[in-house]
Amino acid sequence: MGNPLLERWRSGHQAIGVWCSSRDPLMAEALASAGPDYVCIDLQHGAPEFADLIGMLQAVQAGGSTAVVRVPENSTALINKALDAGASGVIVPLIDDADAARRAVAACRFPPRGRRSFGPFRANLSRRTIALADIEEVACILMIETASGLENLEEIAAVDGVSALYVGPSDLSIALGMPPASLDEPAFVETLERIQRVAADAGVIAGMHTADGARAAIYVEQGFGMITAAGDLRSLQVAIVGHLNQARSGALAARS
Repeated sequence: MGNPLLERWRSGHQAIGVWCSSRDPLMAEALASAGPDYVCIDLQHGAPEFADLIGMLQAVQAGGSTAVVRVPENSTALINKALDAGASGVIVPLIDDADAARRAVAACRFPPRGRRSFGPFRANLSRRTIALADIEEVACILMIETASGLENLEEIAAVDGVSALYVGPSDLSIALGMPPASLDEPAFVETLERIQRVAADAGVIAGMHTADGARAAIYVEQGFGMITAAGDLRSLQVAIVGHLNQARSGALAARS
């Protein structure tokens, strides 16, 4: 089996996905069954722990989507664990420089290209192979969200083996001296354009995290290759609030 996410990018298609912050496999399967190109399981700022990961990866696969995992930190051991569990890619936070980028890439690749240790305890099952070339066919997605990351952006993008540069808008805004998710501020817009330009020049995908489809559509139109369109918890809350308001308006009309 190939890697559907990498195959989309290689064929020139964008990948539009969703974010999973809950630790419930049923939620992960429900997200996957909605038809996204990927589901990201968030081990950095979400509720899932590594003990939850196998069930959630199985759920995403059962729902018919591709699973990526945001690991808590740029750690060879943690990246190896997520990939061995069957993730098709990792999102690595807080990449500050080219050395950090090289460490993340090396954790995704077996020797002599990297430092990944062989132990695909579930990846061999989900991929139906133990061939090294197939097992290491994973996406290495680096987050650009710090002042140092911006300062060293070109060097980070140039590291061989980087699949995508992914923007965390809240931390990037803070790095620029603004409140979280200052998406429409000129400084943020200019920085985002620079990240997209540098990614294109380096031949890697530019990715953007968003909270809703309307905002995601803007970045789809701008040509970003990886766009997270929604997350589970916020989307559920927004939907439930809408249903409650609709029901209450009906109750008010009935009383009138």
